Amino acid sequence: MSSYLDTDIMYLKGVGPKRSEVLKKELNINTFRDLLYHFPFKYLDRSKFHRISEINATNAYIQIKGKITSFRTEGTKYKKRLFAKFADETGTIELVWFQGINWVTKNYNVGGEYIVFGKPAVYNRKISIAHPELEPLERTSPTSRSAFEPQYHTTEKMKASYLNSKAIQVLIFKIISSPEFNIEETLPDYILGKEKLTPLKQTIRCIHFPNNTDELKKAEYRLKFEELFYIQLSILRLKTGRENKIKGFVFGRVAELFNEFYKEYLPFELTNAQKRVVKEIRHDVGSGKQMNRLLQGDVGSGKTLVALLSMLIALDNGFQACMMAPTEILAQQHYNTLTRMLNGMDVNIMLLTGSTKKKDREVLHAELTSGRLHILIGTHALIEDSVIFSNLGLVIIDEQHRFGVAQRAKLWQKNEHPPHVLVMTATPIPRTLAMTLYGDLDVSVIDELPPGRKPIQTYHFRDSKRLAMYGFLRKQIDMGRQVYVVYPLIKESEKLDLQNLENGFDGMVQVFSPPNYNVICVHGKLKPQEKETAMTVFKNAKAHILMATTVIEVGVDVPNATVMVIESAERFGLSQLHQLRGRVGRGADQSYCILMSSNKLTNEARKRLEVMIATNDGFEIAEADLKLRGPGDIEGTQQSGVPFVLKMANIARDGQILQYVRNIADTILELDPLLEKTENAILSAQLKVMKQNIDDWSQIS
Repeated sequence: MSSYLDTDIMYLKGVGPKRSEVLKKELNINTFRDLLYHFPFKYLDRSKFHRISEINATNAYIQIKGKITSFRTEGTKYKKRLFAKFADETGTIELVWFQGINWVTKNYNVGGEYIVFGKPAVYNRKISIAHPELEPLERTSPTSRSAFEPQYHTTEKMKASYLNSKAIQVLIFKIISSPEFNIEETLPDYILGKEKLTPLKQTIRCIHFPNNTDELKKAEYRLKFEELFYIQLSILRLKTGRENKIKGFVFGRVAELFNEFYKEYLPFELTNAQKRVVKEIRHDVGSGKQMNRLLQGDVGSGKTLVALLSMLIALDNGFQACMMAPTEILAQQHYNTLTRMLNGMDVNIMLLTGSTKKKDREVLHAELTSGRLHILIGTHALIEDSVIFSNLGLVIIDEQHRFGVAQRAKLWQKNEHPPHVLVMTATPIPRTLAMTLYGDLDVSVIDELPPGRKPIQTYHFRDSKRLAMYGFLRKQIDMGRQVYVVYPLIKESEKLDLQNLENGFDGMVQVFSPPNYNVICVHGKLKPQEKETAMTVFKNAKAHILMATTVIEVGVDVPNATVMVIESAERFGLSQLHQLRGRVGRGADQSYCILMSSNKLTNEARKRLEVMIATNDGFEIAEADLKLRGPGDIEGTQQSGVPFVLKMANIARDGQILQYVRNIADTILELDPLLEKTENAILSAQLKVMKQNIDDWSQIS
């Protein structure tokens, strides 16, 4: 009876209006069902009993049986403490309370037999347990009979309303032990049987109150399976629906422009990875279905060249192409790169950003509407209503996570029929995450660097080795190379970080003093024009060292800069470190990345730096990052448009289950694309529930 579980949480005995407000605000728990789906984050083993003689301060949580032999109090008023001696046949231990002293003395008696549960610690040079849980031995509550005691996330506001983990446990037990408790199954019988999954009602009982590890593992697996299965079924169904409903322009030929560029203007031989990706794109745009492809590739792997070849295919078939970048600097760089590559060819290419002057815009709009403008590069200015294409056939979106879904939608809505879409990212995404965030896209990967590029050598120096680092920089500068030095900029510590940069700048100028050396500094407090001037000085090799707090802009390309020094490297995430390292190694010379850190490092920070030293492969680094950090809140990640928060599954750890359920979902949709068969009625109903507040953005990645 689903109506029982959909009851407002206020009506659960022990909650009431005030506590229900706290549950709603703090954890978004509105109904009995919501509370059941507030799963434990860990379990304390209540199956074992320790003897007092075995206890030491290194034990985590322990459980003992015995008697209270005496009470005594010490101190007065706020400093008052209550001590109880607790004994079993092997010895005694002290129990300590700092609060609720009157309640304890009223409810627990000298000579009474109890089960004590708590964390031992050293107090006054003795091992004691502060604020233990006590239960009379003869009336152990039903919830404690579970071998594992669930522990629930709570907040300070919840604790202030006496809604701690134990209280949540009691409330959940009330729902589950009610004669009205029932929960409708959410997976078809044929999946439950074939995959040997426990029924949902049993699963919910066992996830909160498991009797043994086998029960707990089965319940966890069932819930992970279901979460990941429905995400993949939803994504694959959108993809199938899109492919069946939306016809794409057919780019049936590769002709003059593509062939002329390939034979006479190609700057270097394509890598095998680039050739493979171009082949995949050619297949998509010639298939009659709308292309929706994600192109992943590390910094410097040659994604822009693949994008240009794709645009030339569009042009050869009488269509226009556009490329949208998140910043003016990146849009300008793409424009410069493509103009340089196409120099000498009959291709009209223009740039549109917020800075484009009104007069230039008028010319651009006229050229675009008439079809004389073949390729338009720009920022989000491309989505303005005044930008009207004659025949837009291909949209390329660079660093797409910087654009909102609605912004991208505006771009493809400029056509009566949606154009082909190629999304590019230089942030490698682990395979499991890509299958969830971009599961409705076909994924291409460029996993080779162009010929002549040397892998960047990465070293870790602690502060105590700073002089050795300076010596290394001097050698590189004397060879005619340039150096980046980047400091972290964390918003909460902006003042401190700026100070660090200023102190570092003073120190660097002392070591690399004028007139032999020129050290310049860029930070967020400078005006845009001042930043631009400083960057130009560095690009023109008029400065040896560029120091900055801001992350060096994506797309800054100075081939002569061969050393990246990252100060306080332990404060950066792995993906940030990898992106920063990608700013060097742009030319044929050997490049280096030096990770500077304090002498003392946490275990996690040390692991991050070890990963950076061990590999230059962005995908390996992304996998390691996912394992170290976890996936975070997928709902918000990169504005992906995947509207699911995982309560049980973890993409970093559950990649095998994810791949497995994707294959199952794929097979089901092959046999029943619209989920119309009777045995799939549950699947269709569940997807409708999931879709209630979700827009279908799948056409625009």
